[in-house]
Amino acid sequence: MHNNFKKLTLAAAVAAVTFASQANAGGYQINEQSVSGQGYGHAGRSSNVNDATIVYGNPAGMSFLDRAQFSAGATYLDVSTDIDNASATRAGGTPVAGSSEGDMVPGSLIPFAFYAHPVSDKLAFGFGVYAPFGSKTDYEDNFVGRDFGTLTEVTVTSAQPTVSYRFNDQWSVGAGITYNQIEGELRRKVPTPSPGPGFAELDSRVDGEDEAWGYNLGVIYQPVPETTLGLTYRSKVDYTLEGDFSATDPLGNVVSRDTANLDLTTPETVNFSLTQQMTDRLKLMFGASWVRWSRFDQILVTGSQGDPITREFQNYSNAWAFATGAEYQLTPSLALRAGVTLDNTPSNDNDRSVRIPSDDRRIFSLGAGWTPMEDMTIDVAYSYLTERSTSVEQQRDPTDPTDFRGQFNADYKNEAQGFGAQLTYRF
Repeated sequence: MHNNFKKLTLAAAVAAVTFASQANAGGYQINEQSVSGQGYGHAGRSSNVNDATIVYGNPAGMSFLDRAQFSAGATYLDVSTDIDNASATRAGGTPVAGSSEGDMVPGSLIPFAFYAHPVSDKLAFGFGVYAPFGSKTDYEDNFVGRDFGTLTEVTVTSAQPTVSYRFNDQWSVGAGITYNQIEGELRRKVPTPSPGPGFAELDSRVDGEDEAWGYNLGVIYQPVPETTLGLTYRSKVDYTLEGDFSATDPLGNVVSRDTANLDLTTPETVNFSLTQQMTDRLKLMFGASWVRWSRFDQILVTGSQGDPITREFQNYSNAWAFATGAEYQLTPSLALRAGVTLDNTPSNDNDRSVRIPSDDRRIFSLGAGWTPMEDMTIDVAYSYLTERSTSVEQQRDPTDPTDFRGQFNADYKNEAQGFGAQLTYRF
């Protein structure tokens, strides 16, 4: 009985950590490291040197700043989800009773802070704290698909010291080291045969954490003063999550407890962008990002003795995102911004999960930057995200006789709004 609970609990709960992290690239990727950049859809992320948030966008850009500055802000994300045609069964075709209210992603505030300090005309140092990945889905207790997931919460926080060197008026390079912490909590219901008809439901929970190092590299090329090209590379980060899990029966008795390990790698990313100063007032930007999600072809979970617990094939694909944006200097103190982003999901129709039921998305953004005094700028931005309607079709593991789940089917439609504010102060 202990081994069966162990397999059921860890296979779903630990695998969900990977679902949550993987889907961030094309599903719930955290792009909120700059409100000034949010206003133009992050189209000039690695080429538009606006403020200290360039520490994240492209470390090479710090040496283009004329003086030290500090940028801090946050974006509030409000996500809404409609779930239609939801149904689920268990072993033998027994229907699962339950609800499908949707709106299972709570509102989240995502903060960031960056400092950039030019030491000379060529050398600059910087530091940043931000969230590169994060996801949370929290279904109602009676969710009809609860056998496949009820709660998924994963947060990655990064701290990044950075250096930049400018060779001449055209070329600059930069590099940063990232210290990353990951935390996660996951829950689902585990159906088990009961003495009477039907199934009893165990409450399966797991939490874990780890820390790891990564790095990023950047280069900026300015062939003429009006044209800036930027390229940024962010490394993969290897984690070994060490977690605890428990399975609790409806009376509150813990019937199983153990530990588990999961080797998790968040993939490398590449961002290229172009910023073109069209006139004294108008600036246009274009950006393209690539994420190597093909690293996640399977999930392998091992138990406390090193024995394989589950192997699940995910077949994620490398994902691209494209953005275009503009900034118009309406007055010497007020800049207006707008942008559009097309973000492709790495998931596929066969492996999509209730944990992260996302698909291709379109993002429309507006923003403004107000500089009431020379040393201070206040940025605000609004984004509207809409995803293509998608379906989730999950089934039990046919090779595991202890898996009493049946299948879950539903249609999802996700939308989100982002409200951002940022303060930049120059020294």
